[in-house]
Amino acid sequence: MRIEVLTIFPGLIEGYLAESLIGKARSRGLLDLRVHDLRSATADPHRSVDDTPFGGGAGMVLAPGPIFAAVEAAQPVRPLFLLGPGGRRFDQAQARELASAPGGFSLLCGRYEGVDQRVVDHLVDGELSIGDYVLAGGEAAALVVVEAVARLVPGVVGNEASTVHESFSDGLLEEPHYTRPADFRGWPVPEVLRCGDHGRIARWRRAAALARTLRSRPDLVAARGGLTDQEVQLLADHGYPVASPGGAHEEPEAHEPH
Repeated sequence: MRIEVLTIFPGLIEGYLAESLIGKARSRGLLDLRVHDLRSATADPHRSVDDTPFGGGAGMVLAPGPIFAAVEAAQPVRPLFLLGPGGRRFDQAQARELASAPGGFSLLCGRYEGVDQRVVDHLVDGELSIGDYVLAGGEAAALVVVEAVARLVPGVVGNEASTVHESFSDGLLEEPHYTRPADFRGWPVPEVLRCGDHGRIARWRRAAALARTLRSRPDLVAARGGLTDQEVQLLADHGYPVASPGGAHEEPEAHEPH
């Protein structure tokens, strides 16, 4: 998987990519991660990449010249996405799409008040947004995209089953997780997780995931068309009665299934 990032702060990106699973996968050749400095294509002594906006206003805008020059010099793999508020909301589904892209993809990090519109109109292939809030630049957003995609590349995560059974993989949050000790300050691990019956544990985990999602992110349940009859019954079997199998539901109480 090849991912390229264009930024005026390459050190911010390189430092993160050198660590943890991403760094290990990069050193093993599973990930081809390349970082390009937008300032490398500037011609003035100050390596300027921004200028004041036409029409006045606060802040500075990334100029088209250095960006076009940097992209043309680096020839990053396409598609090239600008991290910006006008893009498609990045989610797990798109992470899977990008992870399966045959040639990889590239990310352009904005800064300041944004980038010259001609970059959007004539250079990039689209925009990506990680949420409806304002950041100082696209670097943090680029790292979110890189990590979400990279961990789906075969071999990057040691136990690949963990990338299949996790939050958002099937429209639900994950169930609660526990580890040793079995009793911590009087708060015990649910008995079912220590019973050794893998079928029973699997049913509990599914019910717990449904209950947690209904409580914390009911919008995810609505987006997948509500609950099936089987899911309603599963919740009821674990102490979570639901009013309507067709999707309407009573809010579960603030506890996890037993």
